[in-house]
Amino acid sequence: MFHHVDGRVSMDRTLVQHGILDAVPAQGSYLFFSVCGEGKLRKALKKLARYADGEAIVVGIGASLAKALNVDIQGLRNFSVLGGAVDVPSTPFALWCWLRGSDRGELLLRTRELEYLLDDAFQLELAIDAFKYDSGRDLTGYEDGTENPKGDAAVAAALVTKGKTGIKGSSFVAVQQWLHDLDHFESWPKKRQDNTIGRRREDNKELVKAPASAHVKRTAQEGFDPQAFVLRRSMPWSESDGSMGLVFVAFGSSFDAFEVQMRRMAGMDDAIVDALFGFSRPLTGSFFWCPPMQGRELDLSAVKL
Repeated sequence: MFHHVDGRVSMDRTLVQHGILDAVPAQGSYLFFSVCGEGKLRKALKKLARYADGEAIVVGIGASLAKALNVDIQGLRNFSVLGGAVDVPSTPFALWCWLRGSDRGELLLRTRELEYLLDDAFQLELAIDAFKYDSGRDLTGYEDGTENPKGDAAVAAALVTKGKTGIKGSSFVAVQQWLHDLDHFESWPKKRQDNTIGRRREDNKELVKAPASAHVKRTAQEGFDPQAFVLRRSMPWSESDGSMGLVFVAFGSSFDAFEVQMRRMAGMDDAIVDALFGFSRPLTGSFFWCPPMQGRELDLSAVKL
């Protein structure tokens, strides 16, 4: 299934929800569900396992759902609240679905189908429509995910490559909805904007002399011990009321790499807060476990289905 060749990780993609490793789509919807009918959970999840293909729909299971099913997925836990200089909230949900596609109407209709499919057991609590901007930029205009690992490194960072059937090929994902104050950001001089990100917007070149608070310095994945690599699949979002920002999505072989990065961003290591907090803040924070695939269906054997 997974094996190592000359130090590299080789992968049987049939085990993996393809949307995790595939490029960010043109359109996306992030759906967050709570449990509303525990007695019908297993029936609803069996239907979801047949419906979700892991590519057009990526599925994640929250800690509360695992608890309701009376199962333990090693490493699955709730997002931790981080306080202090900045507020990083925790908003647990039972189930997460990332709908991926190229047509906004298609995703709308698929959302309706999912709500109907899961109606007896799950309640849709939050839906965030998102999109790809330009070649993959944040709404500030800066490229997003520049330091993403690629190829074998992406597999090693994003997936559980060892373990028994039902665990191997799975992934842990952190999801946050960030709200930007673009008016505030755009009022800053260009130099301050570049120093906030740590790169030049026009050519994406990293600034060697950027301040310690620059985002790329706060989250330099190779700067942690052990190194903290994640696979980012973030997408911008906006609403008709003028609110906008980024849905930050980071897949990992565990939550550890994300957590050490988030702690450093919040200034919990050295009291230096990531400059991103000067114009943006997280509204949500959720953790999910993304099961592997078995053929064309989700493999839910780890949750005894």
